[in-house]
Formats: sequence, C-alpha cells, structure tokens
Amino acid sequence: MASAALGGELSCSICLNLYTEPVSLKCGHNFCRDCISATLDTQEGSGVYSCPECRVEFAVRPVLEINRKLYNILEYFKSTLPKTEKADIFCTYCLDSPVLAYKTCLQCENSLCEKHLMAHNKSASHVVTEPTTSFADIKCPIHKEILKYYCTQDNVCICMSCWVAGEHVGHKMVLLNEAYENKKKNLKEDRVKLTHDKQEIEMRIQNLENHYIKEEKKSTEVSGRVSDLFRDMRRHLDDEEKRVLTEVSRQKEHTSLSVSNLIKKLKLQKEKLRMAVYDIEECLDITDQMTFLKTKLKNGDISISGDINSDVSDAGCLDEVTISLVLHRGLYLFKENSKHLKKTLKFLETENLDVLLNQNTANSVITISPDLRSVAYKDNYQKNLIGPEIIRGVQVLSSCSFSAGKHYWEVDVSGAEEWLVGVTAYNIEKKVVGHSTSFYMKKKSQGIDNKRNLGLHRWTETPQAIDFNVKSWAIGFNDKSWALQFFSDLIASHNDVHKTIVSDSLVQTVGIYLDYDEGRLSFYQMCDPIRLLHTFTTTFTEHLHAAFTLPKSGCVRIIT
Repeated sequence: MASAALGGELSCSICLNLYTEPVSLKCGHNFCRDCISATLDTQEGSGVYSCPECRVEFAVRPVLEINRKLYNILEYFKSTLPKTEKADIFCTYCLDSPVLAYKTCLQCENSLCEKHLMAHNKSASHVVTEPTTSFADIKCPIHKEILKYYCTQDNVCICMSCWVAGEHVGHKMVLLNEAYENKKKNLKEDRVKLTHDKQEIEMRIQNLENHYIKEEKKSTEVSGRVSDLFRDMRRHLDDEEKRVLTEVSRQKEHTSLSVSNLIKKLKLQKEKLRMAVYDIEECLDITDQMTFLKTKLKNGDISISGDINSDVSDAGCLDEVTISLVLHRGLYLFKENSKHLKKTLKFLETENLDVLLNQNTANSVITISPDLRSVAYKDNYQKNLIGPEIIRGVQVLSSCSFSAGKHYWEVDVSGAEEWLVGVTAYNIEKKVVGHSTSFYMKKKSQGIDNKRNLGLHRWTETPQAIDFNVKSWAIGFNDKSWALQFFSDLIASHNDVHKTIVSDSLVQTVGIYLDYDEGRLSFYQMCDPIRLLHTFTTTFTEHLHAAFTLPKSGCVRIIT
C-alpha cells in the first residue's frame, strides 16, 4: 500500500505514469519533460502559458529545469519494485528432470543445457542464441530460414535464399551483427548531434527569454522617461499658459480701470448738465420780463470735451500684438526647454538642418517649387541647356549635405504614382566596377518589357543620351546611394540589391532618419502607429545628399 501511494506521488498528472525526466515549474508542480513541453506547445498561440494543475499563468514560456532530487527519488523507487519474472525455458533433451536451458539453437529450434550444448557445438553451421521459445521473428516468413543478413538497399533482414534466389538478388548485403553495429554507431552519432542541437535550442530559448526580460526592463525605463518628459512639458506649458492669461488679465484690468474712470468723469459732466438744464427751466418759468432779463444762471457755461469715438480710444483696447508676443516668446522658451528636457532624459535629438532642393541638380524634365521643397515631373519640358551639376535621370538632390550627426526629414509621396527617395553621394555617376547587366534587361527577362513600368520612360528623350545601364547613376543601383522606391512594389535598394517590403497600407509619407556617425539609414511609414520599413547599416565615408526621383507625372514634397 505504501509503495502504491508513493507511486501515485511520483506519477505525472498529464500521462498518469511514473515521471520520465521530471522537471519543475515556478509554481512547484512537476511533470515529465515531454508531457509539459507538448502542453506548452499547444498554449503557444494564445500568448499566455499556464500550469496544467494550478492554472498559474506565465508571461513567457517557462524554462524547464530538471528536478534532480525528485529524479533521484524516482530512480530509487524503481529499483525497489519487484522484477517481472520471465517464464523458465528448459532443456529440450533433459527429459528425466527439467534443467534450465543455457542456449537455444535457431536451426534446430531446440533449447540446450550446458551439457547438451557441448555435444551440439559439433554442428558448426548451427546458430545458438539466448534461450527463447519464439522463432517467428528470427526466421524468414517465405523460406523459413534463419535471418542472417541485412539488405542495405531495402533496409530489411533476410535469409540466404532471399539473397541468392529471392527478391533481393544483386542487392548489397551485410551480416546482421555488422548492420547492428553500424546502426548502433549511427544512432549514437545521431544522439550526440540531436543532444547538441537540443542544447543549442535551449540556449537560444534562454537567450530570447533573457532578451525579453532585458527589453521589458528597457520598456519600463523608457516609459518612465516619457512620463517624466511629458509631465515636465505639461508643467512648462501650464506656466506659459498662465503667463499669457496673466497678460490678458492685466490688459483687461487696465481697460476696466480706464473705462471706470471715464464713466465717473462723464457722470460728473452729466450731473452738471442736469443742474444747468434745471436752472434754465427755472429761468423759463419767470413771467416778469425785467426779472427774467436780470436772472443769471447758477452753473454758467458748460463745455463737453471728447466724443463717443474718443471715449473708446481713451479707454484703451486689448492689445493682441502684445499678447501674441508673450505667447510667441513663451512657446519659443517652451521649445528650447523641451530640447533641454529631451537631452537630459536621453531622447533622440536631430540636427535642425533645413532640407531644400538644389535647382542646379534638376534635370530638364523636373520642376522645383519656389520654396525649394517640392519636385514635380513635367510632361512638356523644354530641351534647354544642361548645366555641369545636372544629375542623369529624373532626379534631384538637396542643397545641404550630411557628413556627421543625426538628421531627420519627411517626404510626402502621396502625389506621385511612382517614386524613389533616399540619400546619395554627390558623384553618383561614378561607374561601379563589376556591374554590366542593366536593371531594365533584368526586368525584361521577367516579362516586363516596358520602360514606363520601371520609371524609365522618357529618360532616353532627355537632352542627355542615357543608356539602360541604370546602375551607374540611379539611386539605389550603385554602392554610393541608398533608396526606398515604389513602382508596383515597395522596395529597399542599395548597390543593385533589392529587397521587397510588405506594407499593409499605401505609403503616403516617408520619414527618413540618418545617423551618419553610427552608419544607419532608416525609412519609416508615417502612419498611426509609425512603422519601420527598412534600415541600412554601413559605414558612410562621403558627404551625402537627400535624393528624390520622379519617373512619371506627379510630385513629392519635403514637409520637415
């Protein structure tokens, strides 16, 4: 009874058998490694893992660690269990008194004690093995001969007749013991390899779990910094709001006081006028002519200064210009303070470099807006003279260049059906060694025999003679430029290597972040939420310019 009770405590609650490689979860429950691994696999899609017994949930997949103490108890318990007794096999020739068999002859199908085995050994062609009563598994079902060979072609055990005259004629054979040793050796090698692979996967799982823990801590820390930043920004905004409202209140009080004083003054004048009117009315009531002519008015002449317009002017008005100046200065101080806060809290700061287009680099089919922020493709261009800075193809570069620091700008591409944006060195036309097959010819081999589909239509009609070896000058097709392009697909390109990017929605605005010193160029889809499309990592060695290409009608605009 005690043994049975202990066996129950040493049984897995999933398979209901004794533990095999017992492992523990953080909640303290134990399971067979294979059983709990299979259970956790089924929970993988839900994103939450839980113990099959107590239902305690884990945010990440639990690390399975073997329970050494339980394993030792289990091994000891197994050693105390009664051994299953085998049925005794007796010597076929000992008829007077049964004698346990020592060997069994597979040829004769007789079991032999040591005494009869000595006599039987004279038959050298017979094969003896451990005592057994089952011969079906060791004899050929067709020829009823002993299985002595192993067919390596069909991976089956065969007899001599199968090899000589049966269906395995001409096949490669080895002896059973040789096949046994080979298979055992291969399985040992497989076990070593699989064990190594298993350990490697466990290490990768552990690395991912460590990475998750690290990122979780980082997320908490960044969230804290964001909260601190916006709390301070709200406080400063509140202060600036109070400052502007105080100015409004000050002007309101000043106007109120002026109006009050003017009203008091006018009321005095009104009272004087009332008294004067009263004197006149008394005088008019006198009927005696002599008395009327001798009567003098008590209040005399009263003059009124100003009028309705001068009253309002003297009272003063709310000076919105002053209020706007206070607001402007407050927002400027807020902006500067925000920069300081971001720097203090270790958030990204970019250089305030205004990205404008360089008209001198625009081809004749390109037109640039007066504010140097928009570039558009012209269907009816003029074949004017080409300056020394013109870049081949339907593209234009920025006037500013980047040789250090962090920079960011956004491009509105919603007005163009096809576009390329990115960065390039100024000498983009330098030939690239090793590139000879044109991009157009690649596309032609794919069934796209249309320059228009590649953004190459009209390019051969420009004042310059342009060949189809686009790689030497189009951004993204050489080792001096990096681009995000959209024709029928969204593609990241550099040095004629093109990676297709899957996006759930049409890209309307592209954010471009350049960290020259760290060698990073990232493209973002500016939506809600912002999505990273692709990042190039390299070592920049030349001054870089923002680059824009319009292969057909439409326009793109730099918005930051």
